[in-house]
Amino acid sequence: MFKKVLIANRGEIAVRIIYALREMGLESVAVYSDADENALHVQLADYSVKIGPPPPRESYLHYHRVIAAAEVSGAEAIHPGYGFLAENAEFARLVRDHGLVFIGPPPEAIEDMGDKAKAKESMKRAGVPVVPGSDGPLADLDQAREVAEKAGYPVLLKAVAGGGGRGMRIVREPGELEKQFQSAGAEAESAFGDGRLYLEKLILRPRHIEVQVLADSHGNIVYLGERECSIQRRHQKLIEESPSPVVSPETRKLLGESAVRGASAIGYVSAGTVEFIMDQEGNFYFIEMNTRVQVEHPVTEMVTGVDIIKEQIRIAAGEKLSMRQEDVVLRGHAIEARINAEDPVRDFAPSPGTIKALHKPGGPGIRVDSHIYQGYKVPPYYDSLLAKLIAHGSDRNEAIARMLRALEEFVIEGVPTTIPFHHVVISSEEFRRGDFDTGFLERFDYKAKLSEL
Repeated sequence: MFKKVLIANRGEIAVRIIYALREMGLESVAVYSDADENALHVQLADYSVKIGPPPPRESYLHYHRVIAAAEVSGAEAIHPGYGFLAENAEFARLVRDHGLVFIGPPPEAIEDMGDKAKAKESMKRAGVPVVPGSDGPLADLDQAREVAEKAGYPVLLKAVAGGGGRGMRIVREPGELEKQFQSAGAEAESAFGDGRLYLEKLILRPRHIEVQVLADSHGNIVYLGERECSIQRRHQKLIEESPSPVVSPETRKLLGESAVRGASAIGYVSAGTVEFIMDQEGNFYFIEMNTRVQVEHPVTEMVTGVDIIKEQIRIAAGEKLSMRQEDVVLRGHAIEARINAEDPVRDFAPSPGTIKALHKPGGPGIRVDSHIYQGYKVPPYYDSLLAKLIAHGSDRNEAIARMLRALEEFVIEGVPTTIPFHHVVISSEEFRRGDFDTGFLERFDYKAKLSEL
């Protein structure tokens, strides 16, 4: 086992990793930009190293400064968290080349799953259901027309190197294809330096269901149930829960076994998430694999009792998984709400500023993962996530009741937040019934409901 681990990240995930390291008796090293000099992760870590000015490319995304910080601090391993360098195969390879351990999957697995077309082909070979569409990147517009006709409209154009909804376009009829093909390709080229696209059939009113897997270097792989992530805005998840209100025990087993087959086929090691979409009939199809810990991992931890961060660290140190599949039991229900410094009334505009007052909720079943404190200045340079509020109950109804109580108790003054938005969504009849899909927020008039508060 390592003695000292550097965390190549900031915010709540850096704090979360520091807590895990401390509980394991390991030392932590924080890195920080000028903007984060007074950040909580810097104050909590055993050691800290400044790595540059506020812009991410000059600090948190600067490979050599992060690795130099590890070397100068004596860290033996680097945990990337999520975002920034977490799914960067080049960085993972550089870490390895410098004699350090990357707490994540092999760079080859990151590359394979980062290429969406290659990922789809790998899963198809492993017997994992995939959405009908192109077998690889589209050669040109003519091939796009041919594949779209075969799959049947509506179809979805997606960037091969994509993520976060960029380079993605819905095409509802043949006459729209040329324009959307050009638009998606240009956006993908601008965002990722790779304008290649692939095409798949658009599943109407799908649910976004993902499966958490853990795999060690000894050939052991387990799945930790599924997460429901269908409450999204512009392909960004806002509310997650586990288990899904629409997944039966039989489907859960099929989903989990599919995820394990897929992870095994690519030689996956570490924590990862296999993402699926599910149609109205309960059929599910692979869409991508996230080769890192997810923002929403706490809901899985709450229902399984498995500390995913600690498992990641143990796996990276060469240890075997601490559980077998038969040891994984789901207990109760958990819901997570992402609390961001954004104004939902103004189309979720980012709202940096100073937190003037803060009260975090508590009580039975409530967990708050956060890096903020009273007087903390929310910088404008990074993701606006302030906290993750997680509620666990004996069943979904109790989890909802506890979440609503906690949202009412959560006070953050000084910057607009998404707390009121979460309250109106989670208290809605549609959410309570589990009657939603990835397009729910396009139909749900949350602005009108917010105006009533």
